[in-house]
Parts: sequence; structure tokens; C-alpha cells
Amino acid sequence: MPADSSALPLARCRELFDLAERAAKSAGVTQVEALFNAHEDALTRFANNTIHQNVAEKTEWLSLRVLLDHKTARATTNRLDADSIRATVAEAIALARSSVASEDLLPLALPAASQEIPRFDADTAGTTPNDRAHAVAEAIRLVESAGQTAAGIYSTGRSVEAILNSEGLAAWHEETLAQFSITAMAENSSGWAKRSAAARAAFSPSELARTASQKAQLSRDPQEIAPGRYTVILEPAAVLDLVGQIFGDFSATAMEDQRSFLNDRLGTQVFGKNIDILDDTSHPLQSGVPFDGEGVPRRRLKLVEAGIPRELAYSRASATRAKVEPTGHGFPLPNEIGEAPVNIVIAGGSTSLEQMIASTERGVLVTRLWYIREVDPYEKIMTGMTRDGTFLVEGGRVAGGLRNFRFNQSVVELLKNVEALSPAVRASGEETFDMVVPAMLVRDFYFSEVTRF
Repeated sequence: MPADSSALPLARCRELFDLAERAAKSAGVTQVEALFNAHEDALTRFANNTIHQNVAEKTEWLSLRVLLDHKTARATTNRLDADSIRATVAEAIALARSSVASEDLLPLALPAASQEIPRFDADTAGTTPNDRAHAVAEAIRLVESAGQTAAGIYSTGRSVEAILNSEGLAAWHEETLAQFSITAMAENSSGWAKRSAAARAAFSPSELARTASQKAQLSRDPQEIAPGRYTVILEPAAVLDLVGQIFGDFSATAMEDQRSFLNDRLGTQVFGKNIDILDDTSHPLQSGVPFDGEGVPRRRLKLVEAGIPRELAYSRASATRAKVEPTGHGFPLPNEIGEAPVNIVIAGGSTSLEQMIASTERGVLVTRLWYIREVDPYEKIMTGMTRDGTFLVEGGRVAGGLRNFRFNQSVVELLKNVEALSPAVRASGEETFDMVVPAMLVRDFYFSEVTRF
């Protein structure tokens, strides 16, 4: 498909929806909602300094929800021919009729104009296997020349998401995404780097390979120091994966269910005064659709202002119960989760990573974290491990590599103890979705034990 041709144009979505709506009306059902999704994704994977996999996938699916007699249900198909759509409508109706009625079930959302955000890059959409292979080959060459072994992925793709309903709502969004991740491995050390962006030109695979290789070289022959509380410099990927664990709690439904750490804390000084957090779909480094699972436009939220949690995400249902306006953060119905912010922006500061290191007499520099699990849901104590570049900082410089640590750390406490922030960047990790976050200099970070690697 040409790079400038939409994967699933809005006009085609309208045609398919009209077919579904007619099939529903013939069965006496007038309330129909359709979610459309189309993806074209390609992936080049490499390990042991060799490309070993190149795959591409093209998928389209339609998910139909019907409402009748205060009941709702959904059925999904990846076949978009007329007969398959009619069969999916019939399945959704049968499921709805057998479900339990709810007097709280809302009618379909009314049309509302959502913000158009350009996130489609023709060059990324038109990336060929050769384009990815050349970039990967250069990255491997850089790592191999240092006597190390490279592994990772380079993916490019485009996607369309749309929602239409019987009330006339029609929201459509198309975007591209490129992602590169690399691990450089030496005899007893490793380094890692990862980036993603709507445009592949926004990052350099070679520069990421050089970063990973330098981390592997610098962390060779890692020494072991005792666990305990340390001043820690968390690079953006580490901030993303650890602090990112808390944002499902900024949900009105979670608050209602008494399962949010913000219960009895909203509007109080929870974090340090240097912490400001937004949910902002329009931020230039963000990605994703500008409307939610019911087609409600996403609104910018001030989640945390000067350390005080201020706003929550509301779906239509939770907003109705609270007698407020929905914020455009609901998930497709039916669901048990409700809503959550998905375009997180943690405001940064003006201190560079190099300045953080130079100001630290003794501390630990952390590249990334993994295997993060929740220990205490109210204090948001998390456990996990460092990996792929953990360093001792002494006298304002990186003194060498460290054996990795397991940590047990409250994110609430962490965000009280932030002493410096770097400018915010789009960060990618492995434990949560991409966000815009800074590096953080944090005091009294608790490492509970040293790992075996």
C-alpha cells in the first residue's frame, strides 16, 4: 500500500458502519457503536550480531456494541465482508439479550469535535525492510567493533482507530510509530537504549547503539556495594517504568472502588512541590488517539500541581455518577476498569544528566528497571531490579559499573525526594506505555539487596 494511502479511510469506516447499522435495525436494534482498528506493522529483529527475523503484519478489525432494553454487549470480527459484519451484529445482539440489564447504562455518546493531531509521517509509513536492515547493520557494526554482541528490534508501522455510532458520532485518527531498542552485551556487563517516535527520523539507531555500547563498556567488571539507601540518578526510562506504575490510580472509578492510593489524599500535599504532572494528548511528543473508547474528546488534565494531586480521569459513566463532565479517558464498554490517563507528561527541569552526576558525591546511576511488581498498593511500594547499566557515582563522576540491585521503593516517597529534574523527553521502557518524562535525582532510594548478575 502506498505510504500516502490511509490504512482504513473514514469513508470506508462509514460504509461498513452503515452496513452494520442496517443489519441491527432489521433486528429491531437502533443503538449501535462501532470501533475500527487497522494496523500495518513491520519488525526487524536481531541477536548475536545478526538479523534473524523480518516480519510484517496487516490487520483490520471491527468491534460492534449494541444497546437494547438497558443491556449492552460487544462482538468483534476481523472479516469485513458484508456477511461477516451481519453475523457479528447478530452475535452482539444475542449476547446483549442474554446479559443482565443495568439501569445505569448510558445511551450512546453524542457527536463532539475532537482535536485533530497530525501524527502521520509518510517516511515512516513507507519504511522498507532494506531501510530497517541498513540501520540495524550499522548499529551492529558499532557494537561489534567494541567486541560486544548486539540484540534488539527495529519496528515501523501505521495505525488507524475510529469510532462511529448511531447518534452520528464519527471520530477517526491515523498515526505512525517507529521504535528501536538495542542491548549491547559484553563478557560481564551490558548496556541498553531505546526510543520511539511518530517519525523515524526523530532518532538515530546508530546513536542508540553507541549509547548502549558505551554503557556496556563502562559497566564492565562490576563491583558490589552494600544495599541500603542511596542518592540515585534515574534516567528517563527508569523514571517511566517506576513512576508509570501509579497512573491507573488517577481514575474516578478506582477512587469510587477505594482501590486508589489517592483515596483521602486528593487535594493534599502528597509529593514534592517540584512535581507537576499532566495528561495531555496534544503534547508534541505524545502519541495515540485524541478521543476515548466512547468517542469523547480527551481533555487536558492537571493530575498533579506543585506536588498536590488535583484532577482525575472520568469516563461518561463515572462522570454521570459524580455529576461532572467526562474527561475523555474511558475505555471501550463494557469494561470493569472505567478509565485512566494515557498521555502522561511529567514536567521537567533545567538540570542535565551530566550536571546531576557532577553534583553527586556518592550515589547510583540507573539506566533502566525491570520486573516491577506492586508490594503495597496504598503507599505504592514497588519492587524490581536494575539492569543493563547500573553505575557507581563518586566525587561527581561515574566511577564504574555496579552489580545490579533489587529495590523496594515507595513511589509516593520517591516523588517527595526529588532534588533535581532534567528536561523532559519521550521515553520508552518495558514495564509501561511510553510517556514524556525527565531524569530525576532522588535522595534516599532504597535498594534492598544485590542480585546475582
